[in-house]
Amino acid sequence: MLKIFTTQLTGFFQRIQEKENSQIEDAARLLAQAAIGEGAIYVKGWGILEGIYAQVEKGESFPACKPLPDVDNVTAADRVLLFTPFSTDLDAIDTAQQLAEKGIPTVGVSAAVNGEKSLQQFVDIHVDSKLTKPIIPTEHNERIGFPVLMTSLYVYYCLFLTVKEILEEHEE
Repeated sequence: MLKIFTTQLTGFFQRIQEKENSQIEDAARLLAQAAIGEGAIYVKGWGILEGIYAQVEKGESFPACKPLPDVDNVTAADRVLLFTPFSTDLDAIDTAQQLAEKGIPTVGVSAAVNGEKSLQQFVDIHVDSKLTKPIIPTEHNERIGFPVLMTSLYVYYCLFLTVKEILEEHEE
């Protein structure tokens, strides 16, 4: 099972890198605007992806990175990065809609799934994290292994590294 898990997970990372490369670059440029200016980069995750902020807070992070406070405290100089397992998460959509109404530039990261409302409708840039179901088939026709935090952290690091590159170029 470990070999299947590793192969499948590596495949998701490669698909994200290949198919979401331009969205990742655009999102990194958007986030870098806050780091270059006077703004903050706010991060919020829902469900299991609340773990994203633990990585941001205790690990490598964007400059001026903070947990998303009440939406009313976010200014036009700030940027927001939202993580949710699926693009149809109503709490994430509600937050993104409030931010859009305030004109706050926002990046959403989630697996794109069909729904009446979608996170993509309310964010400036959406990065599809691709993972919509467990990835390992079992002998009993079940599927297990849903590493949504891992695929989302992969997207986070793609954004982090690209923002770092942009900021280094800006300093030159």
